[in-house]
Amino acid sequence: MLTIARTNTTLVGRWWWTVDRLILVAVILLMALGVFLVLAASTAVADQHNWSSFYFVKKHLLFLAPALCVMIGVSLLSPTHLRHLSLVLFIGGIVALIATLFIGIEIKGARRWLDFGIISIQPSEFIKPVFAILSAWFFARQHDEDQFPGQWASMAMYALVVFLLLLQPDLGMVLVISAMWMTQFFLAGLPIIWITAAGVAGTCGAVGAYFIFPHVHRRVDQFLAPDSGDRFGDRYQVSQSQEAFMNGGFFGVGPGEGTVKKYLPDAHADFIFAVAGEEFGMILCLVILTIFTFIVLRAFSRILAEHNLFIVLAVAGLTVQFGIQALINMASTLNLMPTKGMTLPFISYGGSSLLALALGMGMVLALTRRRVGEK
Repeated sequence: MLTIARTNTTLVGRWWWTVDRLILVAVILLMALGVFLVLAASTAVADQHNWSSFYFVKKHLLFLAPALCVMIGVSLLSPTHLRHLSLVLFIGGIVALIATLFIGIEIKGARRWLDFGIISIQPSEFIKPVFAILSAWFFARQHDEDQFPGQWASMAMYALVVFLLLLQPDLGMVLVISAMWMTQFFLAGLPIIWITAAGVAGTCGAVGAYFIFPHVHRRVDQFLAPDSGDRFGDRYQVSQSQEAFMNGGFFGVGPGEGTVKKYLPDAHADFIFAVAGEEFGMILCLVILTIFTFIVLRAFSRILAEHNLFIVLAVAGLTVQFGIQALINMASTLNLMPTKGMTLPFISYGGSSLLALALGMGMVLALTRRRVGEK
Protein backbone atom coordinates (compact mmCIF):
# COMPACT_ATOMS: atom_id res chain seq x y z
CA MET A 1 0.00 0.00 0.00
CA LEU A 2 1.36 3.43 -0.97
CA THR A 3 1.85 5.73 2.02
CA ILE A 4 3.39 9.18 2.42
CA ALA A 5 5.34 9.72 5.62
CA ARG A 6 4.96 12.95 7.58
CA THR A 7 8.72 13.44 7.25
CA ASN A 8 8.42 13.51 3.46
CA THR A 9 9.53 17.01 2.41
CA THR A 10 8.88 16.69 -1.32
CA LEU A 11 6.26 18.90 -2.99
CA VAL A 12 3.73 16.05 -3.02
CA GLY A 13 4.55 15.10 0.56
CA ARG A 14 4.08 18.64 1.88
CA TRP A 15 0.86 18.97 -0.13
CA TRP A 16 -0.61 15.71 1.18
CA TRP A 17 -0.09 16.60 4.83
CA THR A 18 -1.32 20.18 4.53
CA VAL A 19 -4.29 19.92 2.15
CA ASP A 20 -7.81 19.41 3.51
CA ARG A 21 -8.27 15.79 2.52
CA LEU A 22 -11.94 15.75 3.56
CA ILE A 23 -12.85 18.43 1.02
CA LEU A 24 -10.69 16.68 -1.57
CA VAL A 25 -12.43 13.34 -1.02
CA ALA A 26 -15.87 15.00 -1.09
CA VAL A 27 -15.13 16.67 -4.44
CA ILE A 28 -13.78 13.43 -5.93
CA LEU A 29 -16.95 11.69 -4.72
CA LEU A 30 -19.04 14.31 -6.55
CA MET A 31 -17.00 13.68 -9.69
CA ALA A 32 -17.61 9.93 -9.40
CA LEU A 33 -21.35 10.50 -8.93
CA GLY A 34 -21.24 12.79 -11.96
CA VAL A 35 -19.84 10.04 -14.19
CA PHE A 36 -22.44 7.62 -12.84
CA LEU A 37 -25.37 9.99 -13.45
CA VAL A 38 -24.15 11.22 -16.86
CA LEU A 39 -23.99 7.56 -17.87
CA ALA A 40 -27.56 7.09 -16.64
CA ALA A 41 -28.96 10.28 -18.18
CA SER A 42 -27.11 10.85 -21.46
CA THR A 43 -27.67 7.66 -23.44
CA ALA A 44 -31.26 8.55 -24.29
CA VAL A 45 -30.25 12.08 -25.29
CA ALA A 46 -27.47 10.72 -27.53
CA ASP A 47 -29.88 8.25 -29.15
CA GLN A 48 -32.25 11.12 -30.00
CA HIS A 49 -29.44 12.70 -32.04
CA ASN A 50 -28.51 9.35 -33.65
CA TRP A 51 -25.11 9.46 -31.97
CA SER A 52 -23.29 6.70 -30.15
CA SER A 53 -25.07 5.85 -26.91
CA PHE A 54 -21.93 6.71 -24.93
CA TYR A 55 -21.15 9.91 -26.85
CA PHE A 56 -21.67 12.24 -23.87
CA VAL A 57 -20.10 9.81 -21.39
CA LYS A 58 -16.89 9.64 -23.42
CA LYS A 59 -16.70 13.41 -23.73
CA HIS A 60 -17.36 13.83 -20.00
CA LEU A 61 -14.58 11.36 -19.15
CA LEU A 62 -12.30 13.12 -21.62
CA PHE A 63 -12.53 16.31 -19.53
CA LEU A 64 -12.61 14.64 -16.13
CA ALA A 65 -8.89 13.72 -16.05
CA PRO A 66 -7.73 17.25 -17.04
CA ALA A 67 -10.17 18.72 -14.50
CA LEU A 68 -8.71 16.58 -11.73
CA CYS A 69 -5.20 17.61 -12.79
CA VAL A 70 -6.22 21.29 -12.78
CA MET A 71 -7.69 20.99 -9.29
CA ILE A 72 -4.62 19.21 -7.86
CA GLY A 73 -2.19 21.47 -9.72
CA VAL A 74 -3.86 24.70 -8.54
CA SER A 75 -4.07 23.38 -4.96
CA LEU A 76 -0.25 23.23 -4.92
CA LEU A 77 0.05 26.99 -5.42
CA SER A 78 0.76 29.59 -2.76
CA PRO A 79 -1.65 32.51 -2.18
CA THR A 80 0.77 34.82 -4.00
CA HIS A 81 0.90 32.57 -7.05
CA LEU A 82 -2.90 32.27 -6.98
CA ARG A 83 -3.23 36.04 -7.19
CA HIS A 84 -0.86 36.22 -10.13
CA LEU A 85 -2.61 33.37 -11.93
CA SER A 86 -6.01 34.97 -11.33
CA LEU A 87 -4.86 38.29 -12.75
CA VAL A 88 -3.69 36.64 -15.96
CA LEU A 89 -6.86 34.54 -16.29
CA PHE A 90 -9.08 37.54 -15.54
CA ILE A 91 -7.54 39.60 -18.33
CA GLY A 92 -7.90 36.67 -20.71
CA GLY A 93 -11.46 36.09 -19.51
CA ILE A 94 -12.49 39.70 -20.16
CA VAL A 95 -11.09 39.50 -23.69
CA ALA A 96 -13.01 36.24 -24.20
CA LEU A 97 -16.25 37.76 -22.82
CA ILE A 98 -15.94 40.61 -25.32
CA ALA A 99 -15.22 38.11 -28.10
CA THR A 100 -18.44 36.18 -27.36
CA LEU A 101 -20.44 39.28 -28.27
CA PHE A 102 -19.03 39.19 -31.82
CA ILE A 103 -18.05 35.60 -32.64
CA GLY A 104 -19.82 33.64 -29.90
CA ILE A 105 -22.30 30.84 -30.53
CA GLU A 106 -25.89 31.98 -30.12
CA ILE A 107 -27.99 29.49 -28.14
CA LYS A 108 -31.56 30.34 -27.10
CA GLY A 109 -30.98 34.03 -27.81
CA ALA A 110 -27.77 34.35 -25.76
CA ARG A 111 -24.12 34.51 -26.83
CA ARG A 112 -22.12 32.84 -24.06
CA TRP A 113 -19.91 30.32 -25.84
CA LEU A 114 -16.77 30.36 -27.96
CA ASP A 115 -16.40 27.39 -30.29
CA PHE A 116 -12.88 26.03 -30.78
CA GLY A 117 -13.93 22.92 -32.67
CA ILE A 118 -12.98 20.22 -30.16
CA ILE A 119 -14.34 22.17 -27.21
CA SER A 120 -16.72 25.06 -26.62
CA ILE A 121 -15.71 27.42 -23.81
CA GLN A 122 -18.02 29.55 -21.68
CA PRO A 123 -15.70 32.37 -20.51
CA SER A 124 -18.00 33.49 -17.71
CA GLU A 125 -17.47 30.15 -15.94
CA PHE A 126 -13.76 30.92 -15.62
CA ILE A 127 -14.37 34.54 -14.64
CA LYS A 128 -16.19 33.46 -11.45
CA PRO A 129 -13.30 31.96 -9.45
CA VAL A 130 -10.64 34.44 -10.54
CA PHE A 131 -12.98 37.35 -9.80
CA ALA A 132 -13.35 36.03 -6.23
CA ILE A 133 -9.55 35.93 -5.80
CA LEU A 134 -8.91 39.41 -7.22
CA SER A 135 -11.79 41.01 -5.31
CA ALA A 136 -10.52 39.51 -2.05
CA TRP A 137 -7.02 40.77 -2.93
CA PHE A 138 -8.27 44.34 -3.42
CA PHE A 139 -10.28 44.37 -0.19
CA ALA A 140 -7.46 42.86 1.86
CA ARG A 141 -4.85 45.23 0.49
CA GLN A 142 -6.97 48.26 1.35
CA HIS A 143 -7.31 46.85 4.87
CA ASP A 144 -3.50 46.79 5.12
CA GLU A 145 -2.87 50.01 3.19
CA ASP A 146 -5.40 52.78 3.79
CA GLN A 147 -4.30 54.70 0.71
CA PHE A 148 -4.95 51.80 -1.65
CA PRO A 149 -8.39 52.19 -3.37
CA GLY A 150 -9.31 48.52 -3.00
CA GLN A 151 -13.06 49.02 -2.69
CA TRP A 152 -13.22 51.26 -5.75
CA ALA A 153 -11.04 48.88 -7.76
CA SER A 154 -13.29 45.97 -6.79
CA MET A 155 -16.43 47.93 -7.69
CA ALA A 156 -14.99 48.87 -11.07
CA MET A 157 -14.09 45.25 -11.76
CA TYR A 158 -17.56 44.12 -10.68
CA ALA A 159 -19.27 46.73 -12.88
CA LEU A 160 -17.20 45.67 -15.91
CA VAL A 161 -17.97 41.97 -15.46
CA VAL A 162 -21.70 42.52 -14.85
CA PHE A 163 -21.94 44.85 -17.86
CA LEU A 164 -20.41 42.24 -20.17
CA LEU A 165 -22.59 39.47 -18.74
CA LEU A 166 -25.76 41.52 -19.24
CA LEU A 167 -24.83 42.05 -22.88
CA GLN A 168 -24.80 38.27 -23.50
CA PRO A 169 -27.25 38.17 -21.53
CA ASP A 170 -26.56 35.83 -18.58
CA LEU A 171 -28.67 36.84 -15.58
CA GLY A 172 -27.93 33.67 -13.65
CA MET A 173 -24.19 34.32 -13.71
CA VAL A 174 -24.81 37.93 -12.66
CA LEU A 175 -26.78 36.62 -9.66
CA VAL A 176 -24.02 34.24 -8.59
CA ILE A 177 -21.22 36.80 -8.97
CA SER A 178 -23.27 39.50 -7.22
CA ALA A 179 -24.02 37.26 -4.24
CA MET A 180 -20.36 36.29 -3.97
CA TRP A 181 -19.13 39.88 -4.27
CA MET A 182 -21.61 41.22 -1.71
CA THR A 183 -20.57 38.48 0.73
CA GLN A 184 -16.94 39.52 0.40
CA PHE A 185 -17.82 43.21 0.68
CA PHE A 186 -19.83 42.54 3.84
CA LEU A 187 -17.03 40.50 5.43
CA ALA A 188 -14.54 43.23 4.51
CA GLY A 189 -16.54 45.75 6.56
CA LEU A 190 -19.10 47.21 4.19
CA PRO A 191 -20.88 50.18 5.89
CA ILE A 192 -24.56 49.56 6.71
CA ILE A 193 -25.64 52.36 4.40
CA TRP A 194 -23.96 50.58 1.49
CA ILE A 195 -25.66 47.32 2.41
CA THR A 196 -29.01 49.09 2.26
CA ALA A 197 -28.12 50.73 -1.06
CA ALA A 198 -26.99 47.39 -2.48
CA GLY A 199 -30.26 45.77 -1.41
CA VAL A 200 -32.28 48.51 -3.11
CA ALA A 201 -30.11 48.32 -6.24
CA GLY A 202 -30.46 44.53 -6.37
CA THR A 203 -34.24 44.77 -6.08
CA CYS A 204 -34.43 47.41 -8.79
CA GLY A 205 -32.15 45.32 -10.98
CA ALA A 206 -34.34 42.25 -10.59
CA VAL A 207 -37.48 44.22 -11.44
CA GLY A 208 -35.71 45.84 -14.39
CA ALA A 209 -34.55 42.46 -15.70
CA TYR A 210 -38.15 41.25 -15.62
CA PHE A 211 -39.24 44.06 -17.96
CA ILE A 212 -36.11 44.32 -20.13
CA PHE A 213 -35.26 40.69 -20.90
CA PRO A 214 -38.07 38.65 -22.55
CA HIS A 215 -36.72 35.28 -21.39
CA VAL A 216 -36.66 36.46 -17.76
CA HIS A 217 -40.22 37.78 -18.12
CA ARG A 218 -41.34 34.45 -19.59
CA ARG A 219 -39.67 32.28 -16.96
CA VAL A 220 -40.98 34.31 -14.03
CA ASP A 221 -44.51 34.27 -15.46
CA GLN A 222 -44.32 30.52 -16.00
CA PHE A 223 -43.11 30.02 -12.44
CA LEU A 224 -45.87 32.18 -10.92
CA ALA A 225 -48.57 30.96 -13.32
CA PRO A 226 -47.73 27.38 -14.39
CA ASP A 227 -50.62 27.14 -16.83
CA SER A 228 -49.14 29.97 -18.91
CA GLY A 229 -46.14 27.90 -20.03
CA ASP A 230 -45.95 26.44 -23.51
CA ARG A 231 -45.94 22.71 -23.96
CA PHE A 232 -42.33 22.40 -25.07
CA GLY A 233 -40.72 25.31 -23.21
CA ASP A 234 -39.24 25.75 -19.77
CA ARG A 235 -42.52 24.87 -18.05
CA TYR A 236 -42.60 21.56 -19.89
CA GLN A 237 -39.15 20.64 -18.60
CA VAL A 238 -40.05 21.55 -15.03
CA SER A 239 -43.28 19.55 -15.22
CA GLN A 240 -41.38 16.51 -16.47
CA SER A 241 -38.85 17.01 -13.70
CA GLN A 242 -41.54 17.11 -11.01
CA GLU A 243 -43.12 13.97 -12.42
CA ALA A 244 -39.72 12.26 -12.30
CA PHE A 245 -39.34 12.98 -8.58
CA MET A 246 -42.87 11.66 -7.93
CA ASN A 247 -42.13 8.49 -9.88
CA GLY A 248 -38.85 7.95 -8.07
CA GLY A 249 -40.21 8.24 -4.56
CA PHE A 250 -37.84 7.26 -1.77
CA PHE A 251 -35.87 4.41 -3.39
CA GLY A 252 -36.22 5.21 -7.12
CA VAL A 253 -37.41 3.06 -10.00
CA GLY A 254 -33.96 1.54 -10.51
CA PRO A 255 -30.89 2.21 -12.70
CA GLY A 256 -31.85 2.61 -16.35
CA GLU A 257 -35.59 2.34 -15.64
CA GLY A 258 -36.33 6.06 -15.62
CA THR A 259 -38.27 7.70 -18.45
CA VAL A 260 -37.69 11.43 -17.86
CA LYS A 261 -34.37 11.34 -19.74
CA LYS A 262 -36.27 10.41 -22.90
CA TYR A 263 -38.27 13.63 -22.84
CA LEU A 264 -35.86 16.21 -21.40
CA PRO A 265 -33.28 17.59 -23.87
CA ASP A 266 -31.14 18.74 -20.93
CA ALA A 267 -31.50 15.58 -18.83
CA HIS A 268 -27.72 15.08 -18.77
CA ALA A 269 -26.98 18.73 -17.98
CA ASP A 270 -29.30 21.21 -16.25
CA PHE A 271 -31.86 18.58 -15.20
CA ILE A 272 -29.58 15.71 -14.20
CA PHE A 273 -30.86 16.02 -10.61
CA ALA A 274 -34.28 14.91 -11.88
CA VAL A 275 -32.74 11.75 -13.36
CA ALA A 276 -31.10 11.04 -10.00
CA GLY A 277 -34.44 11.50 -8.26
CA GLU A 278 -36.36 9.22 -10.61
CA GLU A 279 -33.90 6.33 -10.93
CA PHE A 280 -32.30 6.39 -7.47
CA GLY A 281 -34.92 8.15 -5.39
CA MET A 282 -34.77 10.66 -2.60
CA ILE A 283 -31.92 8.74 -0.96
CA LEU A 284 -29.37 9.68 -3.62
CA CYS A 285 -30.73 13.24 -3.81
CA LEU A 286 -30.17 13.63 -0.07
CA VAL A 287 -26.67 12.15 -0.40
CA ILE A 288 -25.83 14.72 -3.12
CA LEU A 289 -27.27 17.56 -1.03
CA THR A 290 -25.30 16.37 2.00
CA ILE A 291 -22.01 16.34 0.08
CA PHE A 292 -22.55 19.88 -1.20
CA THR A 293 -23.49 21.06 2.29
CA PHE A 294 -20.44 19.36 3.78
CA ILE A 295 -18.05 21.03 1.31
CA VAL A 296 -19.49 24.48 2.00
CA LEU A 297 -19.52 24.11 5.79
CA ARG A 298 -16.09 22.47 5.86
CA ALA A 299 -14.56 25.30 3.82
CA PHE A 300 -16.08 27.92 6.11
CA SER A 301 -14.90 26.04 9.20
CA ARG A 302 -11.31 26.15 7.90
CA ILE A 303 -11.30 29.98 7.85
CA LEU A 304 -12.92 30.56 11.25
CA ALA A 305 -9.53 30.85 12.95
CA GLU A 306 -7.77 32.39 9.94
CA HIS A 307 -6.07 35.77 10.49
CA ASN A 308 -5.21 36.46 6.86
CA LEU A 309 -8.06 38.62 5.53
CA PHE A 310 -7.28 37.77 1.92
CA ILE A 311 -7.68 34.04 2.59
CA VAL A 312 -10.90 34.59 4.54
CA LEU A 313 -12.48 36.68 1.79
CA ALA A 314 -11.25 34.51 -1.07
CA VAL A 315 -12.42 31.21 0.46
CA ALA A 316 -15.75 32.77 1.45
CA GLY A 317 -16.31 34.06 -2.09
CA LEU A 318 -15.33 30.82 -3.80
CA THR A 319 -17.46 28.76 -1.42
CA VAL A 320 -20.52 31.00 -1.74
CA GLN A 321 -20.47 30.85 -5.54
CA PHE A 322 -20.04 27.06 -5.43
CA GLY A 323 -22.95 26.61 -2.99
CA ILE A 324 -25.26 29.06 -4.77
CA GLN A 325 -24.70 27.38 -8.15
CA ALA A 326 -25.65 24.01 -6.66
CA LEU A 327 -28.64 25.55 -4.90
CA ILE A 328 -29.92 27.26 -8.05
CA ASN A 329 -29.70 24.05 -10.08
CA MET A 330 -31.49 21.90 -7.50
CA ALA A 331 -34.09 24.55 -6.65
CA SER A 332 -35.04 25.17 -10.29
CA THR A 333 -35.26 21.43 -10.92
CA LEU A 334 -37.61 21.11 -7.94
CA ASN A 335 -39.65 24.13 -9.14
CA LEU A 336 -38.70 26.18 -6.08
CA MET A 337 -37.57 29.06 -8.31
CA PRO A 338 -37.76 30.05 -11.99
CA THR A 339 -35.64 27.88 -14.28
CA LYS A 340 -32.05 28.91 -14.94
CA GLY A 341 -29.63 27.11 -17.21
CA MET A 342 -26.94 26.35 -14.65
CA THR A 343 -25.09 23.07 -14.17
CA LEU A 344 -24.97 21.04 -10.98
CA PRO A 345 -21.29 21.34 -9.94
CA PHE A 346 -19.14 18.32 -10.88
CA ILE A 347 -22.25 16.24 -11.65
CA SER A 348 -23.81 17.74 -14.79
CA TYR A 349 -22.28 17.06 -18.19
CA GLY A 350 -20.10 19.86 -19.50
CA GLY A 351 -16.38 20.17 -20.14
CA SER A 352 -16.14 23.95 -19.74
CA SER A 353 -18.08 23.91 -16.49
CA LEU A 354 -16.09 20.97 -15.16
CA LEU A 355 -12.73 22.64 -15.81
CA ALA A 356 -13.86 25.97 -14.30
CA LEU A 357 -15.25 24.29 -11.19
CA ALA A 358 -12.01 22.33 -10.80
CA LEU A 359 -10.11 25.61 -10.99
CA GLY A 360 -12.28 27.14 -8.27
CA MET A 361 -12.13 24.14 -5.97
CA GLY A 362 -8.36 23.90 -6.50
CA MET A 363 -8.15 27.47 -5.24
CA VAL A 364 -10.19 26.56 -2.16
CA LEU A 365 -7.88 23.61 -1.44
CA ALA A 366 -4.81 25.83 -1.94
CA LEU A 367 -6.06 28.55 0.39
CA THR A 368 -7.25 26.19 3.14
CA ARG A 369 -3.95 24.31 3.34
CA ARG A 370 -2.12 24.56 6.65
CA ARG A 371 0.79 26.94 6.15
CA VAL A 372 3.29 28.70 8.34
CA GLY A 373 4.81 31.98 7.25
CA GLU A 374 3.44 32.08 3.69
CA LYS A 375 1.80 35.16 2.16
